[in-house]
Amino acid sequence: MVKRSPQHSEETRAPQGTERDKPDPNKIGASTRFDFSGKNLTPYGGLLPVATMLEKLGFQKLVEEILTVARIPRVMAIYQFLLGMVLALYVGFSRLNHLRFVAHDAMLTGILKVSELPPQCTFWRFLASLHLGVARQLLQLQQKMRERVWEAANVRLTSITLDTDTTVHTLYGRQMGGRKSYNPKNKGKKSYQPILTFLAETREYIWGELRNGDRPTGQQIARHLQGVFAALPPCIVKIFARADAGFYCGEAVQAYEKGRASFIMVARKTTRLLAELQSARWQPSPRTDADEQCEFWYQPEGWGKAYRFIALRYQKKDPLPEREQYQLFDSSQYIYRVFVTNMKRPIDLLAWFYNQRAGAENLIKEANNDAGLAAHPSGRWATNCVHFQLAMLAYNLNCWLLLFQRDETAKVAELKHTTLAIARLRFLFLAAKVWRHAGRVGVSYSDQYAERGLFQRLMDRLRTIAPGEANFAPVLLTPLRS
Repeated sequence: MVKRSPQHSEETRAPQGTERDKPDPNKIGASTRFDFSGKNLTPYGGLLPVATMLEKLGFQKLVEEILTVARIPRVMAIYQFLLGMVLALYVGFSRLNHLRFVAHDAMLTGILKVSELPPQCTFWRFLASLHLGVARQLLQLQQKMRERVWEAANVRLTSITLDTDTTVHTLYGRQMGGRKSYNPKNKGKKSYQPILTFLAETREYIWGELRNGDRPTGQQIARHLQGVFAALPPCIVKIFARADAGFYCGEAVQAYEKGRASFIMVARKTTRLLAELQSARWQPSPRTDADEQCEFWYQPEGWGKAYRFIALRYQKKDPLPEREQYQLFDSSQYIYRVFVTNMKRPIDLLAWFYNQRAGAENLIKEANNDAGLAAHPSGRWATNCVHFQLAMLAYNLNCWLLLFQRDETAKVAELKHTTLAIARLRFLFLAAKVWRHAGRVGVSYSDQYAERGLFQRLMDRLRTIAPGEANFAPVLLTPLRS
């Protein structure tokens, strides 16, 4: 047999690697055996980063220093009661009677350092014993925590945008403070109308309060804005603010100017303002969705001076578009959108800037549905006010973890907000086993966890948090700037 070397000179290939032994698949069916003998198992393994962040930032010491509670419980400390309710809200249990489902959870009881949670009646008595001043103390607590989070996460924002809005919580019982007022979805029913202010860049809750169902007065709006400006971190230099027509009043404008904020606010329809619109000089508006635009200086009745008003108008078409929160008002031929502002930017940029405020509606929806903000547990006003701030503290825990989770080179415009509902599915609902051996306690997660890299990076950053001489040393090298 003749062999030709060019055709038969290939070398024998070396083995590239041994294949892993593939185990037989688990065959689970109707006859699969099951039992309840597993110990120290938890579906909330993602609470470990939350507990780490709170411990490293000195949350317990802040609670003991700021909160003044006359009642001294026996079964747990005040800090344990407070943290237990906040973590329950963070997990998704908005009612105190839901705590019985996690009364023996290994992760939750391990964080609280108790063998089991007390019954719900004990939590009820503790929550009912908190006076109205605790709600404002919880706001101060969140302010201190925000400053520490910004220091440790290396957040160096100098200019921020404040979005202030109200929401409607329909009441189905006899809660104190319920009023029949503006309630478009459940007309004629009593409701609460709390005020909330969010930070647009980081989506944090800055300041807020539970209010009765009446429309807020100018003095109440001004008092709320004063609290917002006082709660801002000291590194803030320039403030922008946006608000809808529910805050249109002279007291709000004065509060914004006193806080040195550049604001834009929707104006409400009045006879004098409508006359100004009809006599204004209108021009085409090619850079907005409106047909025409105009601007003029106008002094509403009772205001100290004239302000710049900008307006957009749309040719009326049939059928009429649905009105939304007093933002649109119409005449016989046109539909108008009118804003009052102290900024000097072009009309199209100001209209675009205000339209970004729609993100605040999503944040309020997240707080209502995911953080349990709309679940008012009691008929007493003080108890509901305290529960309101506890729910918003649980909401802020997610925002603070996202600041530590961000990429090193991320800019403010690139920050993506992961809602609390999605964060639970990705990072909180993790099957884990809490083990104890030779005096050590640990947590074991599945080796198939898809987000193990992000989880490991977050834990590494949180565990390196350490207080410095004057503040907390940053754990991220690149600061987050405006």
